[in-house]
Amino acid sequence: MTAEHAGGLPLSKDDLLNVYRKMRTIRGFKERLHVDFGRGDIPGFMHLYVGEEAAGVGIMSHLNDGDRSASTHRRHGHCIAKGVDPVEMMKEIYGKKGGSCNGKGSSMHIADLSKGMMGANGILGAGTPLICGAVLTAKFRGKGEVSITFAGGGAANQGTFLESLNLAVVWNLPVIFVIENNGYAESTARDYGTAVDSYVDRAAGFGISGVTVDGTDFFAVYEAAGEVIRRARRRRTVAARMQDDPLLWPLRRRCADLSRAGRTAGRTGRYPLEQGLPEEVRRCRDAGQRDLTGRARHDRQGSRRADRPRRGRGEGSAAAERGRLAH
Repeated sequence: MTAEHAGGLPLSKDDLLNVYRKMRTIRGFKERLHVDFGRGDIPGFMHLYVGEEAAGVGIMSHLNDGDRSASTHRRHGHCIAKGVDPVEMMKEIYGKKGGSCNGKGSSMHIADLSKGMMGANGILGAGTPLICGAVLTAKFRGKGEVSITFAGGGAANQGTFLESLNLAVVWNLPVIFVIENNGYAESTARDYGTAVDSYVDRAAGFGISGVTVDGTDFFAVYEAAGEVIRRARRRRTVAARMQDDPLLWPLRRRCADLSRAGRTAGRTGRYPLEQGLPEEVRRCRDAGQRDLTGRARHDRQGSRRADRPRRGRGEGSAAAERGRLAH
Protein backbone atom coordinates (compact mmCIF):
# COMPACT_ATOMS: atom_id res chain seq x y z
CA MET A 1 0.00 0.00 0.00
CA THR A 2 1.07 3.59 -0.59
CA ALA A 3 2.37 5.40 2.47
CA GLU A 4 -0.06 8.06 3.67
CA HIS A 5 0.93 11.63 4.43
CA ALA A 6 -0.80 14.38 6.38
CA GLY A 7 -4.55 14.30 5.94
CA GLY A 8 -4.50 10.63 4.93
CA LEU A 9 -3.41 11.45 1.35
CA PRO A 10 -1.03 9.12 -0.53
CA LEU A 11 1.23 12.03 -1.59
CA SER A 12 3.05 14.84 0.15
CA LYS A 13 2.04 18.47 -0.34
CA ASP A 14 4.86 19.09 -2.84
CA ASP A 15 3.92 15.98 -4.81
CA LEU A 16 0.27 17.03 -4.87
CA LEU A 17 1.21 20.46 -6.19
CA ASN A 18 3.37 18.83 -8.84
CA VAL A 19 0.65 16.51 -10.13
CA TYR A 20 -1.90 19.32 -10.09
CA ARG A 21 0.50 21.51 -12.06
CA LYS A 22 0.89 18.77 -14.66
CA MET A 23 -2.85 18.26 -15.01
CA ARG A 24 -3.43 22.00 -15.31
CA THR A 25 -0.63 22.28 -17.88
CA ILE A 26 -2.23 19.55 -19.97
CA ARG A 27 -5.62 21.27 -19.84
CA GLY A 28 -4.18 24.68 -20.79
CA PHE A 29 -1.99 23.16 -23.52
CA LYS A 30 -4.91 21.39 -25.17
CA GLU A 31 -7.27 24.33 -24.89
CA ARG A 32 -4.70 26.52 -26.62
CA LEU A 33 -4.26 23.98 -29.41
CA HIS A 34 -8.02 23.81 -29.81
CA VAL A 35 -8.14 27.55 -30.48
CA ASP A 36 -5.10 27.61 -32.78
CA PHE A 37 -6.30 24.64 -34.78
CA GLY A 38 -9.74 26.21 -35.17
CA ARG A 39 -8.07 29.27 -36.70
CA GLY A 40 -6.21 27.11 -39.19
CA ASP A 41 -2.78 27.85 -37.74
CA ILE A 42 -1.82 24.20 -37.15
CA PRO A 43 -1.36 21.74 -40.04
CA GLY A 44 -2.76 18.24 -39.96
CA PHE A 45 -5.36 17.25 -37.40
CA MET A 46 -5.81 17.61 -33.65
CA HIS A 47 -7.13 15.22 -30.99
CA LEU A 48 -7.86 16.61 -27.55
CA TYR A 49 -7.17 15.07 -24.12
CA VAL A 50 -9.45 17.37 -22.16
CA GLY A 51 -11.12 15.56 -19.26
CA GLU A 52 -8.66 12.67 -19.18
CA GLU A 53 -5.78 14.42 -17.40
CA ALA A 54 -6.17 12.51 -14.13
CA ALA A 55 -5.70 9.17 -15.86
CA GLY A 56 -2.46 10.09 -17.61
CA VAL A 57 -0.87 11.90 -14.66
CA GLY A 58 -2.04 9.34 -12.09
CA ILE A 59 -0.30 6.56 -14.00
CA MET A 60 2.81 8.37 -15.22
CA SER A 61 3.59 9.63 -11.71
CA HIS A 62 4.91 6.15 -10.90
CA LEU A 63 7.29 6.00 -13.87
CA ASN A 64 10.95 6.90 -14.30
CA ASP A 65 12.77 8.08 -17.41
CA GLY A 66 13.93 4.49 -17.99
CA ASP A 67 10.35 3.24 -18.17
CA ARG A 68 8.95 3.32 -21.71
CA SER A 69 5.50 4.48 -22.74
CA ALA A 70 3.64 4.24 -26.05
CA SER A 71 0.79 6.65 -26.60
CA THR A 72 -2.34 7.09 -28.71
CA HIS A 73 -3.53 9.82 -31.05
CA ARG A 74 -4.38 11.78 -27.86
CA ARG A 75 -0.68 11.79 -27.07
CA HIS A 76 -0.05 15.34 -25.80
CA GLY A 77 -1.40 14.65 -22.32
CA HIS A 78 0.70 11.50 -22.00
CA CYS A 79 3.82 13.36 -23.15
CA ILE A 80 3.44 16.15 -20.61
CA ALA A 81 2.64 13.65 -17.85
CA LYS A 82 5.81 11.69 -18.75
CA GLY A 83 7.97 14.80 -18.46
CA VAL A 84 8.37 15.99 -22.06
CA ASP A 85 8.99 19.75 -22.30
CA PRO A 86 5.73 21.53 -23.33
CA VAL A 87 7.68 24.30 -25.11
CA GLU A 88 9.49 21.74 -27.27
CA MET A 89 6.18 20.02 -27.90
CA MET A 90 4.56 23.23 -29.12
CA LYS A 91 7.48 23.89 -31.46
CA GLU A 92 7.13 20.37 -32.78
CA ILE A 93 3.42 20.82 -33.45
CA TYR A 94 4.18 23.94 -35.48
CA GLY A 95 6.99 22.16 -37.35
CA LYS A 96 9.72 24.40 -35.99
CA LYS A 97 13.37 23.82 -35.26
CA GLY A 98 13.97 23.04 -31.60
CA GLY A 99 10.91 20.83 -31.37
CA SER A 100 10.91 17.44 -29.68
CA CYS A 101 11.75 15.86 -33.03
CA ASN A 102 13.16 18.99 -34.68
CA GLY A 103 9.82 19.72 -36.31
CA LYS A 104 9.79 16.49 -38.34
CA GLY A 105 7.28 14.52 -36.27
CA SER A 106 4.46 17.08 -36.04
CA SER A 107 1.54 16.69 -33.68
CA MET A 108 0.91 13.00 -34.32
CA HIS A 109 4.47 11.76 -33.80
CA ILE A 110 5.87 13.64 -30.82
CA ALA A 111 8.46 11.51 -29.03
CA ASP A 112 11.27 11.99 -26.52
CA LEU A 113 13.24 8.83 -25.83
CA SER A 114 15.29 10.57 -23.13
CA LYS A 115 12.06 10.64 -21.11
CA GLY A 116 10.98 7.17 -22.16
CA MET A 117 8.20 8.54 -24.39
CA MET A 118 8.10 6.47 -27.58
CA GLY A 119 5.39 8.68 -28.99
CA ALA A 120 2.38 7.79 -31.08
CA ASN A 121 1.53 7.11 -34.69
CA GLY A 122 -1.45 7.27 -36.99
CA ILE A 123 -2.30 3.56 -36.76
CA LEU A 124 -4.98 2.64 -34.27
CA GLY A 125 -3.63 0.41 -31.51
CA ALA A 126 -0.14 0.20 -33.04
CA GLY A 127 1.60 1.14 -29.80
CA THR A 128 0.78 -2.18 -28.13
CA PRO A 129 3.05 -4.47 -30.17
CA LEU A 130 5.80 -1.83 -30.18
CA ILE A 131 5.80 -1.62 -26.40
CA CYS A 132 6.13 -5.40 -26.15
CA GLY A 133 9.43 -5.17 -28.00
CA ALA A 134 10.63 -2.28 -25.85
CA VAL A 135 9.78 -3.99 -22.59
CA LEU A 136 11.40 -7.24 -23.73
CA THR A 137 14.65 -5.30 -23.91
CA ALA A 138 14.01 -3.85 -20.46
CA LYS A 139 13.32 -7.31 -19.08
CA PHE A 140 16.72 -8.63 -20.10
CA ARG A 141 18.47 -5.54 -18.78
CA GLY A 142 17.16 -6.60 -15.38
CA LYS A 143 16.89 -3.09 -13.91
CA GLY A 144 13.24 -3.35 -12.89
CA GLU A 145 12.00 -1.14 -15.73
CA VAL A 146 8.41 -1.45 -16.89
CA SER A 147 6.51 -0.22 -19.93
CA ILE A 148 3.01 1.15 -20.35
CA THR A 149 0.90 1.39 -23.47
CA PHE A 150 -2.30 3.38 -23.80
CA ALA A 151 -5.25 2.51 -25.99
CA GLY A 152 -8.81 3.62 -26.44
CA GLY A 153 -12.01 1.64 -26.79
CA GLY A 154 -11.60 1.33 -30.55
CA ALA A 155 -7.97 0.20 -30.37
CA ALA A 156 -8.92 -2.44 -27.79
CA ASN A 157 -10.86 -4.23 -30.55
CA GLN A 158 -7.91 -4.32 -32.93
CA GLY A 159 -6.22 -7.62 -33.65
CA THR A 160 -2.79 -6.20 -32.82
CA PHE A 161 -3.99 -5.29 -29.34
CA LEU A 162 -5.26 -8.81 -28.63
CA GLU A 163 -2.11 -10.34 -30.08
CA SER A 164 -0.04 -8.12 -27.79
CA LEU A 165 -1.97 -9.34 -24.76
CA ASN A 166 -1.13 -12.90 -25.70
CA LEU A 167 2.51 -12.03 -26.42
CA ALA A 168 2.88 -10.29 -23.06
CA VAL A 169 1.82 -13.48 -21.28
CA VAL A 170 3.91 -15.80 -23.45
CA TRP A 171 7.04 -13.70 -22.84
CA ASN A 172 6.08 -12.87 -19.24
CA LEU A 173 6.62 -9.16 -19.86
CA PRO A 174 6.47 -6.38 -17.23
CA VAL A 175 4.00 -4.35 -19.28
CA ILE A 176 0.78 -2.56 -18.36
CA PHE A 177 -2.02 -2.07 -20.88
CA VAL A 178 -4.15 0.99 -20.13
CA ILE A 179 -7.51 1.39 -21.86
CA GLU A 180 -8.83 4.93 -21.59
CA ASN A 181 -12.50 4.29 -22.21
CA ASN A 182 -14.34 7.50 -23.03
CA GLY A 183 -17.39 5.62 -24.28
CA TYR A 184 -16.76 6.00 -28.01
CA ALA A 185 -14.47 4.66 -30.71
CA GLU A 186 -14.52 7.84 -32.78
CA SER A 187 -18.28 7.91 -33.48
CA THR A 188 -19.14 4.32 -32.52
CA ALA A 189 -20.51 3.80 -29.02
CA ARG A 190 -18.66 1.23 -26.93
CA ASP A 191 -21.84 -0.75 -26.19
CA TYR A 192 -22.51 -1.03 -29.91
CA GLY A 193 -19.07 -2.23 -31.01
CA THR A 194 -17.68 -4.20 -28.04
CA ALA A 195 -18.98 -7.60 -27.01
CA VAL A 196 -17.93 -7.52 -23.35
CA ASP A 197 -19.07 -5.24 -20.55
CA SER A 198 -15.58 -4.93 -19.06
CA TYR A 199 -12.18 -4.84 -20.72
CA VAL A 200 -10.79 -6.49 -17.59
CA ASP A 201 -12.96 -9.54 -18.34
CA ARG A 202 -11.46 -9.72 -21.81
CA ALA A 203 -7.92 -9.59 -20.40
CA ALA A 204 -8.79 -12.46 -18.06
CA GLY A 205 -9.10 -14.66 -21.13
CA PHE A 206 -5.35 -14.25 -21.60
CA GLY A 207 -4.57 -14.84 -17.94
CA ILE A 208 -3.99 -11.15 -17.25
CA SER A 209 -5.37 -9.58 -14.10
CA GLY A 210 -6.74 -6.05 -14.17
CA VAL A 211 -8.72 -3.41 -12.39
CA THR A 212 -11.33 -0.85 -13.42
CA VAL A 213 -11.16 2.63 -11.88
CA ASP A 214 -12.75 6.02 -12.41
CA GLY A 215 -10.41 7.81 -14.82
CA THR A 216 -11.47 11.22 -13.55
CA ASP A 217 -10.46 10.38 -9.95
CA PHE A 218 -6.74 11.04 -9.67
CA PHE A 219 -6.32 9.28 -6.31
CA ALA A 220 -8.15 6.16 -7.48
CA VAL A 221 -5.98 5.99 -10.60
CA TYR A 222 -2.78 6.72 -8.67
CA GLU A 223 -3.32 3.98 -6.08
CA ALA A 224 -4.51 1.35 -8.57
CA ALA A 225 -1.67 2.10 -10.99
CA GLY A 226 0.89 2.03 -8.18
CA GLU A 227 -0.07 -1.49 -7.17
CA VAL A 228 -0.09 -2.78 -10.75
CA ILE A 229 3.27 -1.18 -11.56
CA ARG A 230 4.86 -2.58 -8.40
CA ARG A 231 3.78 -6.07 -9.42
CA ALA A 232 5.20 -5.53 -12.91
CA ARG A 233 8.56 -4.36 -11.54
CA ARG A 234 8.91 -7.57 -9.55
CA ARG A 235 8.96 -9.52 -12.82
CA ARG A 236 12.56 -8.39 -13.42
CA THR A 237 13.74 -11.47 -11.51
CA VAL A 238 12.52 -13.71 -14.34
CA ALA A 239 15.51 -12.87 -16.54
CA ALA A 240 17.92 -13.81 -13.75
CA ARG A 241 16.19 -17.15 -13.23
CA MET A 242 16.46 -17.91 -16.94
CA GLN A 243 20.21 -17.37 -16.85
CA ASP A 244 20.61 -19.55 -13.75
CA ASP A 245 18.56 -22.43 -15.12
CA PRO A 246 20.52 -25.67 -14.35
CA LEU A 247 19.99 -27.00 -17.88
CA LEU A 248 19.84 -24.00 -20.21
CA TRP A 249 22.82 -22.09 -18.90
CA PRO A 250 25.37 -24.99 -19.06
CA LEU A 251 23.99 -25.93 -22.47
CA ARG A 252 24.50 -22.39 -23.75
CA ARG A 253 28.05 -22.33 -22.31
CA ARG A 254 28.91 -25.75 -23.77
CA CYS A 255 27.64 -24.72 -27.21
CA ALA A 256 29.94 -21.69 -27.07
CA ASP A 257 32.87 -23.95 -26.13
CA LEU A 258 32.11 -26.33 -28.98
CA SER A 259 31.90 -23.45 -31.42
CA ARG A 260 35.28 -22.11 -30.36
CA ALA A 261 36.86 -25.57 -30.59
CA GLY A 262 35.44 -26.12 -34.08
CA ARG A 263 33.64 -29.30 -33.05
CA THR A 264 30.34 -30.40 -34.58
CA ALA A 265 27.04 -30.86 -32.82
CA GLY A 266 27.23 -34.59 -33.48
CA ARG A 267 30.00 -35.01 -30.90
CA THR A 268 28.21 -33.46 -27.92
CA GLY A 269 27.48 -36.91 -26.54
CA ARG A 270 31.11 -37.17 -25.36
CA TYR A 271 30.79 -34.28 -22.92
CA PRO A 272 29.73 -34.37 -19.26
CA LEU A 273 26.69 -32.21 -20.01
CA GLU A 274 24.96 -35.24 -21.48
CA GLN A 275 24.96 -37.01 -18.14
CA GLY A 276 22.32 -34.61 -16.82
CA LEU A 277 19.86 -35.20 -19.65
CA PRO A 278 16.97 -37.65 -19.25
CA GLU A 279 17.15 -40.73 -21.44
CA GLU A 280 14.05 -39.65 -23.39
CA VAL A 281 15.66 -36.31 -24.26
CA ARG A 282 18.87 -38.01 -25.45
CA ARG A 283 16.94 -40.43 -27.66
CA CYS A 284 14.91 -37.63 -29.24
CA ARG A 285 18.04 -35.56 -29.77
CA ASP A 286 20.02 -38.44 -31.27
CA ALA A 287 17.14 -39.29 -33.61
CA GLY A 288 17.03 -35.69 -34.72
CA GLN A 289 20.80 -35.65 -35.32
CA ARG A 290 20.61 -38.83 -37.40
CA ASP A 291 17.79 -37.34 -39.42
CA LEU A 292 19.72 -34.12 -40.00
CA THR A 293 22.89 -36.05 -40.87
CA GLY A 294 21.00 -38.17 -43.36
CA ARG A 295 19.46 -35.13 -44.95
CA ALA A 296 22.83 -33.40 -45.20
CA ARG A 297 24.40 -36.46 -46.87
CA HIS A 298 21.50 -36.71 -49.30
CA ASP A 299 21.74 -33.00 -50.13
CA ARG A 300 25.50 -33.27 -50.80
CA GLN A 301 25.03 -36.24 -53.12
CA GLY A 302 22.22 -34.43 -54.88
CA SER A 303 24.35 -31.34 -55.36
CA ARG A 304 27.19 -33.42 -56.87
CA ARG A 305 24.78 -34.98 -59.37
CA ALA A 306 23.43 -31.56 -60.18
CA ASP A 307 26.94 -30.18 -60.77
CA ARG A 308 27.97 -33.12 -63.01
CA PRO A 309 27.74 -32.08 -66.70
CA ARG A 310 25.00 -33.86 -68.58
CA ARG A 311 25.30 -34.96 -72.18
CA GLY A 312 22.14 -34.69 -74.13
CA ARG A 313 21.11 -36.91 -77.04
CA GLY A 314 21.98 -34.23 -79.53
CA GLU A 315 25.41 -33.65 -77.98
CA GLY A 316 26.25 -37.37 -78.13
CA SER A 317 25.27 -37.66 -81.80
CA ALA A 318 27.33 -34.60 -82.70
CA ALA A 319 30.39 -36.01 -80.91
CA ALA A 320 30.06 -39.35 -82.72
CA GLU A 321 29.80 -37.59 -86.05
CA ARG A 322 32.93 -35.54 -85.30
CA GLY A 323 34.76 -38.79 -84.47
CA ARG A 324 33.84 -40.37 -87.81
CA LEU A 325 34.94 -37.31 -89.72
CA ALA A 326 38.28 -37.33 -87.93
CA HIS A 327 38.97 -40.87 -89.15
